Amino acid sequence: MIEFLKAVLFGIVEGITEWLPISSTGHMILLDEFVKLDVSPEFWEMFLVVIQLGAILAVVVLFWNEIWPFGIYGKGKRFRPVATSGLLSYCKRDIWVMWFKILVACLPAAVVGLLFDEFFESLFYNGVCVALALILFGIGFILIENRNRNAAVRIHSLAEITYETAFIIGLFQLIAAVFPGTSRSGATILGALLIGVSRKVAAEFTFFLAIPVMLGASLLKIVKFGFSFTGNELMILITGMATAFIVSIVIIRFLMGYIKKHDFKVFGWYRIILGIVVLLYFGIASR
Repeated sequence: MIEFLKAVLFGIVEGITEWLPISSTGHMILLDEFVKLDVSPEFWEMFLVVIQLGAILAVVVLFWNEIWPFGIYGKGKRFRPVATSGLLSYCKRDIWVMWFKILVACLPAAVVGLLFDEFFESLFYNGVCVALALILFGIGFILIENRNRNAAVRIHSLAEITYETAFIIGLFQLIAAVFPGTSRSGATILGALLIGVSRKVAAEFTFFLAIPVMLGASLLKIVKFGFSFTGNELMILITGMATAFIVSIVIIRFLMGYIKKHDFKVFGWYRIILGIVVLLYFGIASR
């Protein structure tokens, strides 16, 4: 029962922090400093990534009409088909184009992740590195939001994102792939804001970008771990994912409403304060 409750707690933290630009992996690593799951190191490494599938499912449910690329073309249908007849008439042109752009944005992190994932984990997956990343990107959010206060937004819709823009956003995602505590959503949103994307579009593109990224990362971790789960491990994993799904539904709706009237500076200040607290904690703990 205690491990079940711990899994619920990790799921809550994952669901909240996956979509807010404050670093889910960073918070999970920090939570692990205080709440230890009674599992093997190999399972914990896999759990840290695969629990995000619950959060990803929330995006699929909430944005189904915006991401599903198939449909029946006919009178009253709003989407543009690839062709007016045949099998391609069931393919939504704009959504297929969006997915191709998302794949372009995935390339930098995918290549580096496949080649150097374990190397970066051994170097940077610790509390001090997480704290420094929290602080640096917190400062980044504040500076860029101040810079953009009177700047004109160039990109107001997903359709206006070019392949070049998608690739640039993907480069920012690469930073998060290397340094835990950066925040995947935080890095991509920050990069998008920097090149003139509106907050709403930056958030939506980040949500959709997470789907292939997290699916791929989870598949790699599961294959590496193997499929020989114990009953206790399976319960912990399912509980964490289910909790992350439910919490993510609430958080995504909150964030999309919040950014209509507010900027991201509050998350920047939160990151800075949390990073300082973490550095102080590890400084005291090391004495």
